[in-house]
Amino acid sequence: MKLKKLLGYEWDAIAGILAAVIAIVLHLLHIVDEHVIFPIVLALLGLLFINFMRHTRNNEITAEQVERTENTVDKIRAAIRAPDVILVGPRELRSESERFSRQMAGDAIWFNVCLSMYRPEPLFDSLLRSAVENPMITSIQFVLDESQKSLWTEVVQPRILACSGHPKVREPHWCRLSKTISFILAESAHSGETEALLSFWGEPFMAQSTERDVPRFIFHVQKHSELLPHLVELERGYKHH
Repeated sequence: MKLKKLLGYEWDAIAGILAAVIAIVLHLLHIVDEHVIFPIVLALLGLLFINFMRHTRNNEITAEQVERTENTVDKIRAAIRAPDVILVGPRELRSESERFSRQMAGDAIWFNVCLSMYRPEPLFDSLLRSAVENPMITSIQFVLDESQKSLWTEVVQPRILACSGHPKVREPHWCRLSKTISFILAESAHSGETEALLSFWGEPFMAQSTERDVPRFIFHVQKHSELLPHLVELERGYKHH
C-alpha cells in the first residue's frame, strides 16, 4: 500500500523543484554563477512542459471516456420506456393508497368504489378523511352504483360531514354500474398531471367476504398512460347519463 502511494507521487516534478532549490542556494553562496544556473532553468522548464503535456493527454483521455459513458447512458435511457401502469400488491396497497391520497390535487373522482371498505374507521381515516381534509383538493365527486345508497347514507356521509373539508364533497352521481372497474382519478401534486388508482371487482383483484369487499391489487396508472383519457370518458359518460 505504501509502495503504491510512493509510486503515485510526481517524482519528476519533485526532482525538478529540488534541483531548482539547490541551484538557487549554490548561487547565493557564490559557488556557481549564472552560466551554470541558466542551463538548469532551461532543463526545468522543459521538464515542466513535458509533465504538462502528459497531464493534458491524460485529461483528454478521461474526457473521451466520460463522453462515451454519457452517450451510453443516454442510449440506455432512451431504450427504457417508463411503464404506463404499475401493479401494487397487498404489502404496499395501503401505503400507496395513503400516499396517493396525500398528493391528490384539483378535482378528484371516486368512480364505482366499494364503500364497504370505508366502514372500519381506521381505513376511512387513512384513505378517505385524508383526501377530504387535503387542502390541495378542490372538489370530490363520487360516481356510485345505486345499490350503495344505504352505505353512503348510514356510514360514509356522516363521517364525511365530520371532516373539516366536507363542503368540497359533492352529492354522488347515482347510476346503475356493472361491478367490473373502479378507480380514483385526480391530478398529482407530485407529477403535476392526472394519475389514477385503478382496481377491478372480484377475484383475484378484490377479496370478497360477508362483511366487505377489500382490494388486494390495484394499478397505479401513470401520467403518460393512454388509459387515462378512457377513464375520464367513462366517468363523463355515466355522469351525463
